[in-house]
Amino acid sequence: MDPNLPATSAPISSPERWAHLRFSVVGPLLASPSTRGQLRERLRALADQSWRHPISGQWVHFGVSTIERWYYRALRAKQDPVGALRRQVREDAGRFTAMSCALGEKLVTQYRAHPQWSYQLQADNLAAIVMKEPALGLCPGYACVRRFLKAQGLFPRPRRGPVHSPGAQAAEARFAAREIRSYQSEQVNALWHLDFHHGKVRVLLADGQWGYPLLLGVLDDCSRLCCHLQWYLHEGAEELCHGLSQALLKRALPRALMTDYVPRHIIGVLCPTALCGRDRLLHSAGHANPAT
Repeated sequence: MDPNLPATSAPISSPERWAHLRFSVVGPLLASPSTRGQLRERLRALADQSWRHPISGQWVHFGVSTIERWYYRALRAKQDPVGALRRQVREDAGRFTAMSCALGEKLVTQYRAHPQWSYQLQADNLAAIVMKEPALGLCPGYACVRRFLKAQGLFPRPRRGPVHSPGAQAAEARFAAREIRSYQSEQVNALWHLDFHHGKVRVLLADGQWGYPLLLGVLDDCSRLCCHLQWYLHEGAEELCHGLSQALLKRALPRALMTDYVPRHIIGVLCPTALCGRDRLLHSAGHANPAT
């Protein structure tokens, strides 16, 4: 590492940015003190100027009384005027005074039992528990319940299949035991996603029978480009290889292909013909496929 290169500084927090902005506003008043009767005119001149907002970057104006308050606060600070202009953190920051420890434990237990419930449903059921057990104290509102769950990293999770199905239970156990993160490929054509989607509207076939169509979609993970879309009437090896071959003819070979469970006889046809033995075929659990 070159010692002449400047070290990478840590990102500046929001209170620090506000402190630097305020000091830049009142700095000229501290560096060049005003004579008797000039302070008010200099404050008006500073109030007429435009200042860039430290968070949004937009141009803003500050009132005379606001700048005057900043000036006297920095003037009284003999050691660290910038620190005196920093926004003070509330004493109860990070705590939930409206929710007792017992209520928090009840809410967390309720979420563990029903992670697919919305925040409103969690708040309504917590209110029902408080009505049955008045000793828990006052029931917090919806906003407090929502902030508490978000602070604990408890977000509503979509239901993955029927509640009592083996696949859904295995998916819930996997999510509870492991940390599942979303991801995105950094390069185009590094990873494709392939899957059949069952249509909900019946179509009338040529032989007079009704059937439900299936849409085969092949998407690129990085660019979200749809490599190929095509409707089929059946979900088999012939349809899968035909649709994937169309995507390969349009967008060339990907580095890897991800799909859900594929039977072995389809893999035996898919790998040597469509992927030419060069790429990786990745699988994901049907109920536990993380969103990308």
